[in-house]
Amino acid sequence: MRVAEIYLSIQGEGFLTGAESVFIRASGCNLRCWFCDTPYASWTPEGDDLSVAEIVAQVVEYRCRHVVLTGGEPMLFAELAPLAATLRRRGLHVTIETAGTLDLFVECDLMSLSPKLAGSTPAARRHPRWSRRHDETRHAPHVIRRLVRDYEYQVKFVVDQPADCELVREYLDLFPEMDRGRVMLMPQGTDPDALARRAEWLRTYCEEAGLLFCPRRHIEWFGLVRGT
Repeated sequence: MRVAEIYLSIQGEGFLTGAESVFIRASGCNLRCWFCDTPYASWTPEGDDLSVAEIVAQVVEYRCRHVVLTGGEPMLFAELAPLAATLRRRGLHVTIETAGTLDLFVECDLMSLSPKLAGSTPAARRHPRWSRRHDETRHAPHVIRRLVRDYEYQVKFVVDQPADCELVREYLDLFPEMDRGRVMLMPQGTDPDALARRAEWLRTYCEEAGLLFCPRRHIEWFGLVRGT
């Protein structure tokens, strides 16, 4: 499994915000969001090929209960299944962060879904191949339904502008089985000022729509810094 980084930090998003966690960032992604804040795991993937045993050995050194398997897209890697199973056998709480486009039968305590809306597609003029590929593969309803059915889950949408809120509404209309109390809208941005500007109107929308607002606390705490 190609891994960009393994580090100890604090979860900054979702239900487990504030929980000290070890992050395992898989390097490689089947999508190319224009706003991706970890290009070293997607647009220009880097890292080392590590065995499950090597990854687990690094994780246990931190003596931390929570582990987050993120990316990139961790579901790209078949090794994710034995890795997650091994970590859970050691009594660790495992979160898997995925865009929900690839289906892999894995063990975890929390499936953190981040579906990609139409506004995530990179510009066709600059990235014609990836623009087409991203748009063709970013939405996989059968995968989302299976993951929501079989796991404890949370759903996080990245929202860049007010028009994205309508895209979220249209998306949720396709999934009446999805618990709205588990759906979060998160402002797009990689610096505290940009997040604060979007939060002003996004919080209001979430209150009116009966959805959760999800701040990006790690950006507020650390800035856009690797290893945080």
